[in-house]
Amino acid sequence: MTHQHPGTLYVVATPIGNLEDLTPRAARVLAEVSRIAAEDTRHSARLLAHLGINTPMLSLHEHNEARRVDTLDSYLLSGESIALISDAGTPLICDPGFVLVRELRLRGRHIVPLPGPCALVSALSGAGLPTDRFTFGGFLPSKPSARRQALEKWQTREETLVFYESPHRIVHTLEALCEQMPDRAVVLARELTKTYETFLQGSPEELREQLLQDPNQSRGEFVVMIAGASPVARGDEQSIVADELLKTLLSEGVGVKQGAAVAAKMLGGRKQEWYARLQALKSDH
Repeated sequence: MTHQHPGTLYVVATPIGNLEDLTPRAARVLAEVSRIAAEDTRHSARLLAHLGINTPMLSLHEHNEARRVDTLDSYLLSGESIALISDAGTPLICDPGFVLVRELRLRGRHIVPLPGPCALVSALSGAGLPTDRFTFGGFLPSKPSARRQALEKWQTREETLVFYESPHRIVHTLEALCEQMPDRAVVLARELTKTYETFLQGSPEELREQLLQDPNQSRGEFVVMIAGASPVARGDEQSIVADELLKTLLSEGVGVKQGAAVAAKMLGGRKQEWYARLQALKSDH
């Protein structure tokens, strides 16, 4: 017989490194629920042991998530509440849980998110890049050709770009950025909230050299943040208008420096970038 008051699924953010970052509310919920669905039960057992919590766990990861939906739903319908956690940070943000939450929402179940640690947000808050708009691209593809294509797709975006990257691929990603976006400001956040938390900033080439010279800087998980494209770099109508303006300025004998100032005033963007573009146009003719 179905329980009249189905339980709640709590989506609980857990620490990405520093255990003090677990909120009191999250600790209370983990202790009070009937079960915890964890990405890796052995990994999460250490967190629960630290908290002195012995709530039963079951695994929920990318390989069994779809099969777990009915089982977890039956627990909720019988009145049990469940906490969903991933290995670290906020579930569903590049972690399992999307299939479960989507299916349970479609079935009208009660779902409550508990905010807390998230590498993406922590990195952005300490990077010093614009955060009024940003695009999160998850993990870049591991194959070089696919990675290059992905970066080409993001190249003209004007908002800050954010990716996760693993230690064994970080140098390859920086090499790809050297090709695709050599002049962008890049910030790398590494080992967030842990003992060796580090923020590195510079051009892709400068950061690549830094990591090659000090292999310790390649350890740990990375958040890669890239300054957005200047409006000058967009491949849209404004860019076509910009090209026409620059060609006209040059054909009328306006100097590169003065032309850059005119373009910046009329179309926005930085004078240095217009200057470089005018120089390139001038040398092409």
